[in-house]
Amino acid sequence: MIDLAELRAVTAYAVACAEPALAIFERDRPGDSRPRAAIEAARAFAEGAKRSKAIRDSAWAAQRAYQEARDAGQTAAGEAARAAVAAAGAAYLHPIAKATQVLHILGSAAHTAYAFELDGATRRPPPADPIVRQVLARYPNAPGGRGRFGELVRELDASLRDKP
Repeated sequence: MIDLAELRAVTAYAVACAEPALAIFERDRPGDSRPRAAIEAARAFAEGAKRSKAIRDSAWAAQRAYQEARDAGQTAAGEAARAAVAAAGAAYLHPIAKATQVLHILGSAAHTAYAFELDGATRRPPPADPIVRQVLARYPNAPGGRGRFGELVRELDASLRDKP
């Protein structure tokens, strides 16, 4: 079971992880505010707002922004948009202990790291607070596959599980 405070903490962590990637997205796709809107909707939930349709709608819009960036060959911007999608998705973490749910917890961090990597830089996620690590510990290890993004998720997963 995940209580509301834990869900808000996981979402706040996802927002903190995704937010730095906005600089890449907005540099490459100026005027497209969809990823920022997804992050803002997730932030509002993390700060106490109700979980609403606005979070899902903004996540779908950020997903379209990712697809457009990808189709334009802007891979770093695309990963930045996916970080925003993942931040909004964190608000919908399911309590059933499946490895795929780890992506709701760590997806925004991994997409952000990948966006920076594609952009020729390195970006480490912010430290996860004890609540986030406790929630993560309730799930199996991150799933295999998913290319470089999956590798980054598994690396972060392992590093957070190793901390006391």
